[in-house]
Amino acid sequence: MKIKFGTDGWRAVIAKEFTVENVARVSEAVAKWLLQKKENPVVIIGHDCRFAGELFTETVAKVLAINNIKVFMADGFVSTPMISLGVLKYNCDLGIVITASHNPPEYNGYKLKGSYGGPLMEKEIHEVEDLIPEKYNGDLDEIRMEELVKKDILEITDLETYYCNYLEEKFDLDAIRNSNLEFAFDAMYGSGQNVMRRLFPDITLLHCERQPLFDGIPPEPLHRNLQEFSEMIKLAENIDCGLAVDGDADRIALYDHEGNYVDSHHTMLLLIHYLHKYRQQTGKIATGFSSTVKINKLCKEYDLPLEIVKIGFKHICELMLTEDILMGGEESGGIAVAGHIPERDGIYNGIIIWEAMVKTGKSLRELIQEIYDITGSFAFERRDLKIPQEDKDRIVKNCENNTYKAFGPYKVEKVETLDGFKYYFNDHEWLMIRPSGTEPVLRTYAESSSQEKAFEILQYGYDTIMNK
Repeated sequence: MKIKFGTDGWRAVIAKEFTVENVARVSEAVAKWLLQKKENPVVIIGHDCRFAGELFTETVAKVLAINNIKVFMADGFVSTPMISLGVLKYNCDLGIVITASHNPPEYNGYKLKGSYGGPLMEKEIHEVEDLIPEKYNGDLDEIRMEELVKKDILEITDLETYYCNYLEEKFDLDAIRNSNLEFAFDAMYGSGQNVMRRLFPDITLLHCERQPLFDGIPPEPLHRNLQEFSEMIKLAENIDCGLAVDGDADRIALYDHEGNYVDSHHTMLLLIHYLHKYRQQTGKIATGFSSTVKINKLCKEYDLPLEIVKIGFKHICELMLTEDILMGGEESGGIAVAGHIPERDGIYNGIIIWEAMVKTGKSLRELIQEIYDITGSFAFERRDLKIPQEDKDRIVKNCENNTYKAFGPYKVEKVETLDGFKYYFNDHEWLMIRPSGTEPVLRTYAESSSQEKAFEILQYGYDTIMNK
């Protein structure tokens, strides 16, 4: 079987394609690639809370170690940002995370991180892919982990404590702990649970146990997957802000004091607003093609340069390596900020928002209102259409041929095609159509002044593309 890495690693169903044999094959390729590039490569590896994470991580460790590659292995489950930070701590050439991030529980995955502490670049991932053998010929059962530790080729490291200490240095956490504000955290049964329990033992915690099946709910921080968290905040009546992160804790969602979902677009705006207005930080803003147009408006007001990039955090990471980026983020909830690693980090960004509330004395809604006073209010909605491939192909062809001039009463004023097809009706309303590269799914996105109107645009969009 041919193993292919997608936009954020290789992901597959456990025991079907994601097997010890296939993980060993990928690790063999990683070892070959590293040895071609470096004389004495060093790698750090870890896993999230998914089924058999330890087994797969040990498989990676064994394959690398018998190729004489020094391996640091995280003790217990860790988040993706912890591995990326660990890359810098130990001056590693590569980081490997065994995680399927926000995918359903039957999946696991293999993520690669560069020496800079962010996603490995596409060109290098393809180089690794090209080296994956048809079969793994080694005997993993013969390799004993304790022997590798004795030989000092494998070292177990406590990344959780290191990450907690790092956050203590970066933030005035005592100010947050001792404020009169009440906070809540939903780990979605993922790898952010221990860190938040350690840092904020007195806050309300939800789904902070290890449960590899995630209670049947994919650990993706979307409102539909966070109903219990939303209800809990509503019923509590005293929680000022809720923070949720995905399975490997690199993506974020927020809830206000009434249990209302605050999406990634609002979170990006909140971060820009607080970092620039209150912390007096400057720098370029980088955001994905499907993000709200209100970011353009806020950047104009604050005189911050803005670059729109293709969808996929790797494009933002690439910019962060060469330019002064204040905030880089995308619609999926993956956001990075200046002063940290060029990596998404849901917990880090959540703490910035909590700090913003504590330092300004304003509620989440009041901070959002400050942004609305500049940009106007808005709502964003997305609908993924699972449609036959022939329909998907027909619609994409129509988009390419500029067939769609209107969607119901919404007349198209201009079209942008950086990564998909973004149809603008005016300066604040748009519909975007983007095919998935890996499945028969057509993603549709809409922004308008209210949720009702955004849904209306999506519906007109659906009616138009399915009937034309």
